[in-house]
Amino acid sequence: MLRGRGRRGPGVRADDDPLDAAQERRVRAVLALGGVPQSDLPDGVQQVRLRLLERAAKGYEAPRDVSAWAAVVASNLAMDWHRAKRRQERVGERLASLRQHEHPSGEDTSVLSLAVARGLDELPDAQRQVLVLRFYADLPVRSIARELGVPEGTVKSRLHTAVRALRARLHEDEVV
Repeated sequence: MLRGRGRRGPGVRADDDPLDAAQERRVRAVLALGGVPQSDLPDGVQQVRLRLLERAAKGYEAPRDVSAWAAVVASNLAMDWHRAKRRQERVGERLASLRQHEHPSGEDTSVLSLAVARGLDELPDAQRQVLVLRFYADLPVRSIARELGVPEGTVKSRLHTAVRALRARLHEDEVV
């Protein structure tokens, strides 16, 4: 099985799952936090599996850190989902429908979660991606930079800008 060590050989059976349970949970979380609806999460997880299997079928070495690689692929899939969504409907309509939807206000965590989700929706794709990878997938800046193919300084800059914008949004909504 492909677990991030060594090279995947030609004798690997098709029924071997390239993601273990913890990696699958992480992929689901990254997709969900990236804005992919619950109903599309299984497809997103399968896409990550497929990309790992395609990579092995082409004879490429397994990613050094399968978990990090899978989280970045999931983040990219979430960005792709957003791009497709934007082509179908305008972002303003989507945000308006989120604001009109009633949510239980009994718990502070529900209010905070909703405000953070809205704030994430408003971030540019690149900022949302690094924020989710850093704080929700718990990847170090170095891993994010390596997997995205950008300098660490770029990741840090995007993180700083994203956190500042999200913090401003939460203060604007009077959540924090």
